[in-house]
Amino acid sequence: MPKTESKHQVYTLLVQLGRSPEDGMPEGASGAAMVCYSTGIDEAEAVRECVALLKRAGLSPLDVTGYGSLEERLAEGHDIPEEERDLMQRALDENSVIVAQTTTLYDEDGDGDGAKAPRQRKAAGPKQGGKKT
Repeated sequence: MPKTESKHQVYTLLVQLGRSPEDGMPEGASGAAMVCYSTGIDEAEAVRECVALLKRAGLSPLDVTGYGSLEERLAEGHDIPEEERDLMQRALDENSVIVAQTTTLYDEDGDGDGAKAPRQRKAAGPKQGGKKT
């Protein structure tokens, strides 16, 4: 029986992170949000791969929101800049997870109730989270 080639796609994911001892987040941060591009045969596989990679990196993923594949986003009328498309293509070419943006979250008033206020942290550029095996 001939092997059929699978059709991987790139999915846009928003990952909410909690704190863990080895996460490298600044003191006082209550977590972070990451925009990731992850490949998979379907969105569920892309989510599993992204979460597994982040856990291996010492992060604590709490929730993942999927925004669909490039084709699905275009069909919904999303305006996707060329830079974002380039990162998606890189994820597909390398069968990898690309962390495109990280926003560190802080407890808004310091009372520990979990109300979060984002503080955007500028990065030198997109970072590759790692290749999938």
